[in-house]
Formats: sequence, C-alpha cells, structure tokens
Amino acid sequence: MRAIVFDPFCGASGDMIIGAFLELGADFEKVRDAMECIGIGDVKVKCQKVRKCDIFATKVNVKTNDKGGIKENAIVEIIEKTGLDDFIIKDAISIFKRIARAESKIHGAPEDQLVFHEVGAFDAIADIIGSLVAFSDIGIKGSNVYSTPVSLGGGFIDCVHGKLPVPAPATLEILSDSKMFTRGGPVDKELLTPTGAAILSHFVENSCEFFPGIKIERVGYGAGLQDLDLPNVLRVVLGEVDDSLVKEQIEVIETNVDDVTGEVLGNLIDRLIELGAKDVCVIPATMKKGRSGHIIKVISESKDTSNIARKIMEETGSLGVRVMPTKHRLIALRKLDSVTIDIGGVNREVTVKIATDTKGKLLGVSAEFEDAKRVAKEFGVPVRDVIKKAEEVAGRMFF
Repeated sequence: MRAIVFDPFCGASGDMIIGAFLELGADFEKVRDAMECIGIGDVKVKCQKVRKCDIFATKVNVKTNDKGGIKENAIVEIIEKTGLDDFIIKDAISIFKRIARAESKIHGAPEDQLVFHEVGAFDAIADIIGSLVAFSDIGIKGSNVYSTPVSLGGGFIDCVHGKLPVPAPATLEILSDSKMFTRGGPVDKELLTPTGAAILSHFVENSCEFFPGIKIERVGYGAGLQDLDLPNVLRVVLGEVDDSLVKEQIEVIETNVDDVTGEVLGNLIDRLIELGAKDVCVIPATMKKGRSGHIIKVISESKDTSNIARKIMEETGSLGVRVMPTKHRLIALRKLDSVTIDIGGVNREVTVKIATDTKGKLLGVSAEFEDAKRVAKEFGVPVRDVIKKAEEVAGRMFF
C-alpha cells in the first residue's frame, strides 16, 4: 500500500511540510493559488531552492500584511469563503479546531472567545490550506501516514504571552491529542511550531521509532527558516509498505528472578494471562555467582503494564521490572473454526485456529490443544495424533 513517512528530525512547520510535499510532486501553482485565495491579508506565496547544511531543499515563503489577532469564528468564515473543495475546507477547519481546543485548555477560555495571534495570522491559515491541497495533489489520499519521533527543540521563545519554554504550551496540548511520538532537542530553539504540530497531528496515523519497511519511490525536503548547525529541513518519504500484517501496539516486560520454584512460576503465568498478558514465557538462566534463575518475559498492551508488573513483583519477590522500548508487533489475523475428524470410524469436531493476512491469504492453521486433548482421552489415542489429523483436515479445507 502507498505510504507517506514524515521524518521530522529537525522539527516541522507549515511551510516545511508544504515544501516537502512540493518535492514529492505537488503542483506549485495549484498550491500557491489555494494559499492566496484567502481573500484578505494580501497573502503572497513564493518558493525557491535553498541549501541547509548541504541538503538542497524547497523553501516556501509566505508574505502577508496581517499580524493575527483573529477570533475562531472569523477564521472559520475565512476558510469557508475560499471556494476550495469541500473536503479541503472541512479538513482545514478540523485542524484549526484542534488548535482552538489546545488554546482553550491553556488559557481557560471558551473557544468562541479566543483571540488567535501567531496561529491565527493569515500565513498560518495559508500554511494549513497549502499543506492540505499539496497532500491531495500528490494523489496519496487514503495512504498510510507514518512519522518518526518529532524533535521539539529546547530553550525559551518570546511571544505575545511573554517568554515561554520550548515546546510552547499550545504545541504540547496539540500533540497530546495526536498519535505522535516526540523527543527533546537537539538544539535550544523552537523546532516544532503549533501550526506544524496541528498539521502533522491531522495527517499522522502511525508513529514509529524508526522507518517502517518501505520501498522508497521519492524523497522530499522542506526547508525551515532557521540556519542551524544541523539541516533545518523536514524529510518526507513516499513509497510502498507491506500492510498485509496487523500492527498491534505492545510493551515487553522483563525481569530476572532466582529462588522461585517451578510451581510459583507456573501459577504466575496463569495469573498474568488473566490480567491481560498477550504472551508469557519463562526462560532458564544462569545468574551472577553461578546461581540458577529465570528470565520472565511478558508481552502486553500499555494499559495492562502496571498491573502485570505489580503482579510479577508480588508473586516472585522481584524488586523491579524492565519495560522494553518495543513500539509494536506485527501479527496475523486469527479466527476459530472447527473441522471434523474420523477416529476409529467415529466423527468428532476439533477447533482449529486459522491465521491469515489482511488480504485473506492463509498463513497457517493449528489445532486447539484442549479440544485435541479431550478427543484423545475419549478414544485413548495420543494427543499428537489427534492434532496432526485435525491440522491435515484443516489444511485441505482452507489451503
């Protein structure tokens, strides 16, 4: 499936996003015309190629005679009067609503009474419209959209509210309503603007620590305003990803224990499964000073991690657990079905688990052990024979 990957290693702003989209193939004239159709504010848009630490990138320059100070309802009215496609208008208003919610929470004021300054100036409105039109023009609507962690910067900034820490409060609030991962630095400058955060939050569906597996078709670089000791650019990649497996957000919990009996460990596995663990394994290990011990490893959803960690400590006496920096795992779709097998001329049903990818391709089948055990006990045959027969029948049915 087609995919876009944002790589905001030096943050992002509205003009950087547009610049990168232009390098991916968006038509500049179409984007410029949309940005300049605001009607008031005398918005003018130009673009040029610039070098940022030896990376050749596209810089979008937006000039306007407006300085902000607009209420939300006025911004919505401005966007609605642009005459752009309905889906562009709808998405642009949605992005500003995201900003309005953040500002309302920070300042403790109703959204309809807010006065926007930096994020309400006409250049910010133009950036939002331009990014949406450029994204649409590339022809990737409906694609998967990923992002690596966005760099926030550091230090302090001066604004109409005074001196504020980086990231700006509005930026943090916008990100809290998104799927973005973040990291501080790498310089004491504001790298992610509120407008950039709102646009990214609108587009990004999946965050990943590193690039997903992707067959790269094109790479675009959008240049920022600042000149830094690192390339002040936003990198965006267009390509194909294998989406045949389901991505599931997980965490891996792990601890080492000694002086814990097999009975305690067996009971612990049962308790952890009851608490929602996706999988549990106990691995024999040699500890310091040659002592025998075990590594307990658990896969769980983030919401269950605290309860699972507590149960491990309660049951084993461990003083702490590690939560590994795993962001997701890829899994097959699974469903249960039943097959009929013949045991000595008598038919019995055995449940089987069927694994497929998202496109319906069969990846494998396996017999449910408890069903196979029940049939084996009834007929006095080895359970492995029942499992083998059930899987052979399932293989003929589903392959």
